[in-house]
Amino acid sequence: MDTETEPAQDAPLLVPATSAGPALPDLAPDTAARIAESVASARAAGTRRTYASAWRAFTTWCAREGHVAVPAHPVTVAAYLVACADTVTEAGQRAYAPATLAHRLAAIAHHHRQSGHPAPTGDDLVKATLSGIRRDYATTGDRPRSPRAPLLTADILAIVHGAGAGRAPALLTADILAIVDKARADCQGWSDEVVERRDTAILLLGFAGAFRRSELVALTCGDVALHRLDGLHIRLRKSKTDQEGRGTVRALPFTHSHTSCPPCAWLRWAQVVAAFDTAGRPGVIRLLRHAEPFDAHVCRGSRPRTTSGAPLLRSIRRNGNLSETALSGAAVHHAIRRRAELAGYDPDLVRQLGGHSLRAGFVTQAFRNGASAHAIMRQTGHTTPAMLEVYAREHAPLLGNAVTNLGL
Repeated sequence: MDTETEPAQDAPLLVPATSAGPALPDLAPDTAARIAESVASARAAGTRRTYASAWRAFTTWCAREGHVAVPAHPVTVAAYLVACADTVTEAGQRAYAPATLAHRLAAIAHHHRQSGHPAPTGDDLVKATLSGIRRDYATTGDRPRSPRAPLLTADILAIVHGAGAGRAPALLTADILAIVDKARADCQGWSDEVVERRDTAILLLGFAGAFRRSELVALTCGDVALHRLDGLHIRLRKSKTDQEGRGTVRALPFTHSHTSCPPCAWLRWAQVVAAFDTAGRPGVIRLLRHAEPFDAHVCRGSRPRTTSGAPLLRSIRRNGNLSETALSGAAVHHAIRRRAELAGYDPDLVRQLGGHSLRAGFVTQAFRNGASAHAIMRQTGHTTPAMLEVYAREHAPLLGNAVTNLGL
Protein backbone atom coordinates (compact mmCIF):
# COMPACT_ATOMS: atom_id res chain seq x y z
CA MET A 1 0.00 0.00 0.00
CA ASP A 2 1.23 3.49 -0.82
CA THR A 3 0.81 6.02 1.94
CA GLU A 4 0.81 9.79 1.81
CA THR A 5 1.56 12.30 4.57
CA GLU A 6 -1.25 14.73 5.33
CA PRO A 7 -0.33 18.31 4.43
CA ALA A 8 0.58 20.45 7.39
CA GLN A 9 -1.68 23.45 7.98
CA ASP A 10 -0.29 26.99 7.97
CA ALA A 11 -0.80 29.15 11.03
CA PRO A 12 -3.97 31.31 11.12
CA LEU A 13 -3.84 34.37 8.92
CA LEU A 14 -2.74 37.49 10.83
CA VAL A 15 -3.15 40.89 9.19
CA PRO A 16 -1.56 43.63 11.31
CA ALA A 17 -3.12 47.06 11.33
CA THR A 18 -0.75 49.99 10.82
CA SER A 19 -1.15 53.66 11.58
CA ALA A 20 -0.15 54.53 8.02
CA GLY A 21 -2.89 52.46 6.42
CA PRO A 22 -6.62 51.91 6.76
CA ALA A 23 -8.02 50.27 9.87
CA LEU A 24 -8.54 46.54 9.79
CA PRO A 25 -12.20 45.95 8.80
CA ASP A 26 -14.55 43.69 10.69
CA LEU A 27 -14.95 40.45 8.75
CA ALA A 28 -17.36 37.58 9.17
CA PRO A 29 -15.57 34.48 10.52
CA ASP A 30 -16.26 32.50 7.37
CA THR A 31 -14.79 35.29 5.19
CA ALA A 32 -11.62 35.44 7.29
CA ALA A 33 -11.36 31.66 7.09
CA ARG A 34 -11.71 31.74 3.29
CA ILE A 35 -8.97 34.39 3.03
CA ALA A 36 -6.67 32.25 5.19
CA GLU A 37 -7.48 29.22 3.03
CA SER A 38 -6.65 31.11 -0.17
CA VAL A 39 -3.38 32.40 1.26
CA ALA A 40 -2.43 28.86 2.31
CA SER A 41 -3.22 27.60 -1.19
CA ALA A 42 -0.77 30.09 -2.69
CA ARG A 43 1.95 27.56 -1.89
CA ALA A 44 2.04 23.92 -2.91
CA ALA A 45 1.13 21.32 -0.30
CA GLY A 46 4.68 19.98 -0.31
CA THR A 47 6.07 23.46 0.36
CA ARG A 48 3.64 23.96 3.24
CA ARG A 49 4.67 20.63 4.75
CA THR A 50 8.38 21.36 4.56
CA TYR A 51 7.92 24.93 5.84
CA ALA A 52 5.95 23.61 8.81
CA SER A 53 8.63 21.03 9.56
CA ALA A 54 11.44 23.60 9.27
CA TRP A 55 9.56 26.04 11.49
CA ARG A 56 9.05 23.37 14.18
CA ALA A 57 12.79 22.65 14.12
CA PHE A 58 13.59 26.35 14.60
CA THR A 59 11.10 26.95 17.41
CA THR A 60 12.23 23.78 19.19
CA TRP A 61 15.85 24.97 19.05
CA CYS A 62 14.86 28.44 20.29
CA ALA A 63 12.93 26.96 23.24
CA ARG A 64 15.88 24.75 24.15
CA GLU A 65 18.42 27.57 23.90
CA GLY A 66 16.24 30.22 25.53
CA HIS A 67 15.81 32.45 22.45
CA VAL A 68 12.70 34.25 21.18
CA ALA A 69 11.42 32.68 17.94
CA VAL A 70 9.01 35.47 16.94
CA PRO A 71 10.24 38.06 16.31
CA ALA A 72 13.69 36.51 16.08
CA HIS A 73 16.82 38.65 16.24
CA PRO A 74 19.23 38.24 13.29
CA VAL A 75 21.88 37.06 15.77
CA THR A 76 19.51 34.30 16.89
CA VAL A 77 19.02 33.14 13.29
CA ALA A 78 22.78 33.25 12.62
CA ALA A 79 23.40 31.17 15.76
CA TYR A 80 20.79 28.68 14.57
CA LEU A 81 22.50 28.32 11.19
CA VAL A 82 25.83 27.64 12.88
CA ALA A 83 24.20 25.07 15.17
CA CYS A 84 22.66 23.28 12.18
CA ALA A 85 25.96 23.34 10.28
CA ASP A 86 27.76 21.84 13.29
CA THR A 87 25.25 19.00 13.64
CA VAL A 88 26.72 15.68 12.52
CA THR A 89 25.34 12.18 12.07
CA GLU A 90 26.52 9.09 13.91
CA ALA A 91 28.90 8.49 11.01
CA GLY A 92 30.48 11.89 11.58
CA GLN A 93 29.02 13.51 8.44
CA ARG A 94 27.26 16.86 8.24
CA ALA A 95 23.57 16.32 8.93
CA TYR A 96 22.27 19.22 6.84
CA ALA A 97 23.18 20.35 3.33
CA PRO A 98 23.46 24.09 2.49
CA ALA A 99 20.22 23.80 0.50
CA THR A 100 18.46 22.57 3.65
CA LEU A 101 19.74 25.58 5.60
CA ALA A 102 18.52 27.93 2.88
CA HIS A 103 15.12 26.26 2.96
CA ARG A 104 14.94 26.69 6.73
CA LEU A 105 15.67 30.38 6.32
CA ALA A 106 12.82 30.62 3.83
CA ALA A 107 10.48 29.00 6.37
CA ILE A 108 11.60 31.42 9.10
CA ALA A 109 11.02 34.39 6.78
CA HIS A 110 7.60 33.06 5.77
CA HIS A 111 6.35 32.66 9.34
CA HIS A 112 7.62 36.10 10.36
CA ARG A 113 5.84 37.78 7.46
CA GLN A 114 2.72 35.78 8.20
CA SER A 115 2.79 37.03 11.79
CA GLY A 116 3.23 40.66 10.75
CA HIS A 117 6.95 40.93 11.59
CA PRO A 118 9.87 41.81 9.31
CA ALA A 119 11.91 38.79 8.30
CA PRO A 120 15.29 38.64 10.08
CA THR A 121 16.71 36.47 7.30
CA GLY A 122 17.40 39.48 5.07
CA ASP A 123 19.92 40.92 7.53
CA ASP A 124 23.52 41.12 6.29
CA LEU A 125 24.71 39.09 9.29
CA VAL A 126 22.45 36.17 8.38
CA LYS A 127 23.44 36.31 4.70
CA ALA A 128 27.15 36.42 5.56
CA THR A 129 26.79 33.51 7.98
CA LEU A 130 25.14 31.29 5.36
CA SER A 131 27.73 32.32 2.77
CA GLY A 132 30.54 31.42 5.16
CA ILE A 133 28.95 28.05 5.91
CA ARG A 134 28.72 27.30 2.19
CA ARG A 135 32.39 28.17 1.70
CA ASP A 136 33.34 25.98 4.64
CA TYR A 137 31.33 23.08 3.24
CA ALA A 138 32.97 23.51 -0.17
CA THR A 139 36.46 23.65 1.35
CA THR A 140 36.02 20.47 3.34
CA GLY A 141 34.05 18.67 0.62
CA ASP A 142 31.03 18.10 2.86
CA ARG A 143 27.54 17.40 1.53
CA PRO A 144 28.18 17.73 -2.25
CA ARG A 145 25.21 17.60 -4.61
CA SER A 146 24.14 14.05 -5.45
CA PRO A 147 21.81 14.40 -8.46
CA ARG A 148 19.87 11.41 -9.74
CA ALA A 149 21.57 9.52 -12.54
CA PRO A 150 19.68 9.98 -15.82
CA LEU A 151 18.10 7.07 -17.67
CA LEU A 152 18.69 7.52 -21.39
CA THR A 153 16.98 5.89 -24.34
CA ALA A 154 19.37 2.95 -24.41
CA ASP A 155 18.91 2.50 -20.65
CA ILE A 156 15.15 2.28 -20.79
CA LEU A 157 15.42 -0.31 -23.54
CA ALA A 158 18.16 -2.20 -21.72
CA ILE A 159 16.13 -2.58 -18.55
CA VAL A 160 13.27 -3.90 -20.59
CA HIS A 161 15.47 -6.22 -22.67
CA GLY A 162 17.71 -7.25 -19.79
CA ALA A 163 20.84 -5.78 -21.37
CA GLY A 164 21.95 -3.97 -18.25
CA ALA A 165 24.21 -6.58 -16.69
CA GLY A 166 27.90 -5.96 -16.88
CA ARG A 167 27.75 -2.49 -18.45
CA ALA A 168 29.69 0.49 -17.23
CA PRO A 169 27.69 3.11 -15.26
CA ALA A 170 27.95 5.66 -18.09
CA LEU A 171 26.17 3.25 -20.43
CA LEU A 172 23.68 2.01 -17.89
CA THR A 173 21.96 5.37 -17.89
CA ALA A 174 20.98 4.77 -21.52
CA ASP A 175 18.72 1.75 -21.27
CA ILE A 176 15.08 2.77 -20.78
CA LEU A 177 13.95 0.40 -23.49
CA ALA A 178 16.03 -2.49 -22.20
CA ILE A 179 14.40 -2.09 -18.78
CA VAL A 180 11.00 -2.35 -20.44
CA ASP A 181 11.84 -5.46 -22.46
CA LYS A 182 13.27 -7.18 -19.39
CA ALA A 183 10.07 -6.45 -17.50
CA ARG A 184 8.00 -7.99 -20.31
CA ALA A 185 10.26 -11.03 -20.62
CA ASP A 186 9.98 -11.77 -16.89
CA CYS A 187 6.17 -11.95 -16.83
CA GLN A 188 5.02 -15.34 -15.50
CA GLY A 189 1.29 -14.74 -15.28
CA TRP A 190 -1.50 -12.21 -15.50
CA SER A 191 -0.60 -10.46 -12.23
CA ASP A 192 2.98 -9.93 -13.43
CA GLU A 193 1.67 -8.45 -16.65
CA VAL A 194 -0.51 -5.96 -14.75
CA VAL A 195 2.55 -4.60 -12.96
CA GLU A 196 4.63 -4.70 -16.16
CA ARG A 197 2.07 -2.67 -18.11
CA ARG A 198 1.95 -0.04 -15.38
CA ASP A 199 5.72 0.18 -14.94
CA THR A 200 6.27 0.36 -18.71
CA ALA A 201 3.81 3.27 -18.85
CA ILE A 202 5.72 4.99 -16.04
CA LEU A 203 9.04 4.54 -17.85
CA LEU A 204 8.04 5.47 -21.40
CA LEU A 205 5.57 8.24 -20.57
CA GLY A 206 7.83 9.69 -17.89
CA PHE A 207 10.86 9.64 -20.17
CA ALA A 208 9.30 10.88 -23.42
CA GLY A 209 7.22 13.48 -21.58
CA ALA A 210 10.10 14.67 -19.36
CA PHE A 211 7.70 14.50 -16.44
CA ARG A 212 8.52 15.08 -12.82
CA ARG A 213 7.26 12.23 -10.68
CA SER A 214 4.75 14.59 -9.04
CA GLU A 215 3.36 15.37 -12.50
CA LEU A 216 3.12 11.69 -13.44
CA VAL A 217 1.13 10.67 -10.37
CA ALA A 218 -1.22 13.66 -10.77
CA LEU A 219 -2.39 12.50 -14.22
CA THR A 220 -5.98 11.35 -14.58
CA CYS A 221 -7.37 9.16 -17.33
CA GLY A 222 -9.04 12.21 -18.86
CA ASP A 223 -5.73 14.06 -19.15
CA VAL A 224 -4.55 11.74 -21.95
CA ALA A 225 -5.91 11.91 -25.49
CA LEU A 226 -4.82 9.84 -28.50
CA HIS A 227 -4.20 12.11 -31.49
CA ARG A 228 -4.29 10.40 -34.89
CA LEU A 229 -1.20 12.29 -36.16
CA ASP A 230 0.85 13.32 -33.13
CA GLY A 231 0.48 10.35 -30.78
CA LEU A 232 -0.47 11.20 -27.21
CA HIS A 233 -1.57 14.64 -26.07
CA ILE A 234 -1.14 14.76 -22.30
CA ARG A 235 -2.60 17.76 -20.51
CA LEU A 236 -0.51 18.85 -17.56
CA ARG A 237 -3.02 20.74 -15.46
CA LYS A 238 -0.49 21.99 -12.91
CA SER A 239 3.23 21.72 -12.29
CA LYS A 240 6.06 22.96 -10.10
CA THR A 241 6.51 25.99 -12.35
CA ASP A 242 2.76 26.45 -12.96
CA GLN A 243 1.22 26.55 -9.49
CA GLU A 244 -1.73 28.63 -10.72
CA GLY A 245 -2.81 25.86 -13.08
CA ARG A 246 -2.68 27.58 -16.47
CA GLY A 247 -1.91 24.17 -17.92
CA THR A 248 0.02 22.93 -20.92
CA VAL A 249 -0.02 19.99 -23.35
CA ARG A 250 2.89 17.65 -23.95
CA ALA A 251 2.97 15.52 -27.06
CA LEU A 252 4.43 12.00 -26.99
CA PRO A 253 4.84 10.76 -30.58
CA PHE A 254 4.34 7.39 -32.21
CA THR A 255 7.66 5.60 -32.69
CA HIS A 256 8.93 3.19 -35.32
CA SER A 257 9.20 0.27 -32.88
CA HIS A 258 6.16 -0.86 -30.92
CA THR A 259 8.38 -1.79 -27.96
CA SER A 260 9.41 1.84 -27.44
CA CYS A 261 6.12 3.50 -28.39
CA PRO A 262 4.67 5.69 -25.59
CA PRO A 263 1.13 5.58 -27.09
CA CYS A 264 1.30 1.76 -27.09
CA ALA A 265 2.50 1.75 -23.47
CA TRP A 266 -0.32 4.08 -22.45
CA LEU A 267 -3.00 2.05 -24.27
CA ARG A 268 -1.86 -1.29 -22.81
CA TRP A 269 -2.09 0.16 -19.28
CA ALA A 270 -5.33 2.05 -19.98
CA GLN A 271 -6.90 -1.26 -21.04
CA VAL A 272 -6.12 -2.68 -17.59
CA VAL A 273 -7.53 0.41 -15.84
CA ALA A 274 -10.72 0.30 -17.91
CA ALA A 275 -11.19 -3.44 -17.32
CA PHE A 276 -10.74 -3.04 -13.57
CA ASP A 277 -13.01 -0.01 -13.23
CA THR A 278 -15.70 -1.84 -15.21
CA ALA A 279 -15.53 -5.39 -13.89
CA GLY A 280 -12.89 -5.47 -11.17
CA ARG A 281 -10.23 -8.16 -10.88
CA PRO A 282 -12.17 -10.74 -12.98
CA GLY A 283 -12.36 -8.20 -15.81
CA VAL A 284 -8.58 -7.72 -15.75
CA ILE A 285 -8.00 -11.48 -15.78
CA ARG A 286 -10.32 -11.91 -18.80
CA LEU A 287 -8.56 -9.06 -20.63
CA LEU A 288 -5.07 -10.47 -20.16
CA ARG A 289 -5.97 -14.12 -20.80
CA HIS A 290 -7.44 -13.23 -24.18
CA ALA A 291 -4.89 -10.55 -25.14
CA GLU A 292 -2.91 -11.00 -28.34
CA PRO A 293 0.90 -11.20 -27.98
CA PHE A 294 2.46 -7.75 -27.97
CA ASP A 295 4.43 -8.12 -31.20
CA ALA A 296 3.14 -5.09 -33.13
CA HIS A 297 1.72 -1.62 -32.57
CA VAL A 298 -1.59 -1.52 -30.69
CA CYS A 299 -1.86 2.27 -30.44
CA ARG A 300 -4.02 2.61 -33.56
CA GLY A 301 -6.82 0.67 -31.90
CA SER A 302 -9.84 2.10 -30.13
CA ARG A 303 -9.36 3.98 -26.89
CA PRO A 304 -10.43 2.09 -23.73
CA ARG A 305 -13.44 3.53 -21.91
CA THR A 306 -11.82 4.91 -18.78
CA THR A 307 -13.36 7.22 -16.18
CA SER A 308 -12.19 10.74 -16.97
CA GLY A 309 -11.44 11.89 -13.41
CA ALA A 310 -9.96 8.59 -12.19
CA PRO A 311 -6.21 8.50 -11.49
CA LEU A 312 -4.20 6.98 -14.34
CA LEU A 313 -1.28 5.47 -12.39
CA ARG A 314 -2.26 3.45 -9.33
CA SER A 315 -0.76 1.08 -6.82
CA ILE A 316 -1.38 -2.62 -7.34
CA ARG A 317 -2.08 -4.97 -4.44
CA ARG A 318 -0.63 -8.46 -4.17
CA ASN A 319 -3.92 -10.02 -5.30
CA GLY A 320 -3.90 -7.98 -8.53
CA ASN A 321 -6.50 -5.43 -7.47
CA LEU A 322 -5.85 -1.85 -8.46
CA SER A 323 -6.09 0.92 -5.89
CA GLU A 324 -8.70 3.60 -6.42
CA THR A 325 -6.21 6.29 -5.41
CA ALA A 326 -3.26 7.69 -7.34
CA LEU A 327 0.19 6.17 -7.09
CA SER A 328 2.54 8.10 -4.80
CA GLY A 329 5.73 9.81 -5.95
CA ALA A 330 7.72 7.50 -3.68
CA ALA A 331 6.19 4.48 -5.44
CA VAL A 332 7.40 5.81 -8.82
CA HIS A 333 10.89 6.18 -7.32
CA HIS A 334 10.84 2.59 -6.04
CA ALA A 335 9.42 1.19 -9.29
CA ILE A 336 12.30 2.65 -11.32
CA ARG A 337 14.89 1.29 -8.92
CA ARG A 338 13.23 -2.12 -8.76
CA ARG A 339 13.08 -2.47 -12.53
CA ALA A 340 16.72 -1.41 -12.94
CA GLU A 341 17.76 -3.90 -10.28
CA LEU A 342 15.82 -6.73 -11.96
CA ALA A 343 17.47 -5.82 -15.27
CA GLY A 344 20.90 -6.51 -13.78
CA TYR A 345 22.12 -2.99 -13.16
CA ASP A 346 25.06 -2.46 -10.85
CA PRO A 347 23.83 -1.86 -7.26
CA ASP A 348 25.81 1.39 -7.02
CA LEU A 349 24.03 2.74 -10.09
CA VAL A 350 20.63 1.59 -8.84
CA ARG A 351 21.17 3.67 -5.70
CA GLN A 352 21.71 6.73 -7.90
CA LEU A 353 18.41 6.27 -9.73
CA GLY A 354 15.09 7.73 -8.71
CA GLY A 355 11.93 9.41 -9.86
CA HIS A 356 13.88 12.29 -11.41
CA SER A 357 16.03 9.98 -13.54
CA LEU A 358 13.43 9.95 -16.34
CA ARG A 359 13.30 13.75 -16.65
CA ALA A 360 17.09 14.06 -16.30
CA GLY A 361 17.47 11.35 -18.92
CA PHE A 362 15.25 13.19 -21.39
CA VAL A 363 17.34 16.36 -21.14
CA THR A 364 20.66 14.50 -21.33
CA GLN A 365 19.59 12.27 -24.24
CA ALA A 366 18.18 15.25 -26.14
CA PHE A 367 21.44 17.17 -25.71
CA ARG A 368 23.44 14.16 -26.85
CA ASN A 369 21.23 13.84 -29.93
CA GLY A 370 21.80 17.47 -30.91
CA ALA A 371 18.57 19.11 -29.72
CA SER A 372 18.69 22.83 -28.93
CA ALA A 373 17.96 24.22 -25.49
CA HIS A 374 14.79 25.85 -26.83
CA ALA A 375 13.50 22.56 -28.22
CA ILE A 376 14.21 20.79 -24.93
CA MET A 377 12.50 23.53 -22.93
CA ARG A 378 9.33 23.14 -25.02
CA GLN A 379 8.91 19.64 -23.56
CA THR A 380 10.36 20.06 -20.08
CA GLY A 381 8.67 23.35 -19.27
CA HIS A 382 11.88 24.98 -18.02
CA THR A 383 11.62 28.76 -18.22
CA THR A 384 15.36 29.44 -18.68
CA PRO A 385 18.26 27.45 -20.16
CA ALA A 386 20.26 27.78 -16.92
CA MET A 387 18.94 24.57 -15.36
CA LEU A 388 19.48 22.68 -18.59
CA GLU A 389 23.16 23.62 -18.43
CA VAL A 390 23.37 21.80 -15.10
CA TYR A 391 22.28 18.56 -16.80
CA ALA A 392 24.74 19.15 -19.64
CA ARG A 393 27.68 19.78 -17.30
CA GLU A 394 26.94 16.80 -15.09
CA HIS A 395 25.83 14.16 -17.61
CA ALA A 396 27.14 15.26 -21.03
CA PRO A 397 30.29 17.29 -20.26
CA LEU A 398 31.94 16.66 -23.65
CA LEU A 399 29.13 18.18 -25.72
CA GLY A 400 30.28 21.50 -27.17
CA ASN A 401 33.50 21.19 -25.21
CA ALA A 402 36.70 22.43 -26.86
CA VAL A 403 38.64 19.56 -25.29
CA THR A 404 37.38 17.37 -28.14
CA ASN A 405 39.15 19.65 -30.65
CA LEU A 406 42.63 19.42 -29.19
CA GLY A 407 43.76 16.69 -31.57
CA LEU A 408 44.97 14.38 -28.80
